[in-house]
Amino acid sequence: MSTASLRIEQGDWRRLGERAGEIRRRVFIEEQAVPQEEEWDGRDDGCLHFLAWLDARPVGTARLLPDGHIGRVAVLATGRGRGIGLALMQAAIAAARERGHDHAELAAQTHALAFYRRLGFEAYGGEFLDAGILHRNMRLALAD
Repeated sequence: MSTASLRIEQGDWRRLGERAGEIRRRVFIEEQAVPQEEEWDGRDDGCLHFLAWLDARPVGTARLLPDGHIGRVAVLATGRGRGIGLALMQAAIAAARERGHDHAELAAQTHALAFYRRLGFEAYGGEFLDAGILHRNMRLALAD
């Protein structure tokens, strides 16, 4: 399928939360067994959210926290391998840069380290468990 049908929408939780939340529920809570109380951390209202649409279906999401952290990057199984995660990350990085952040940070599941490295993120610190899943912190310099 062509990426011509891929569109990234950004907005607040009131506008995108229902669809973004459903994607996160399916990916994190159902597929990855993340406890609900850890997924719903109470920070969504203060974030900029991204929703990926493939044709007319919402298939992926991410959020940018006010401090420049990118998180809750999730793509439904039916949308994986189509560049959706890349498009979400590019939109979040651009938004972080537009908001004047010197760098973007994220906590990557270790199986996804190579994906984030391709975007220029560098891992730092050791591995740690978050919601029972191994992660590493990563950072991307945004200054030109």
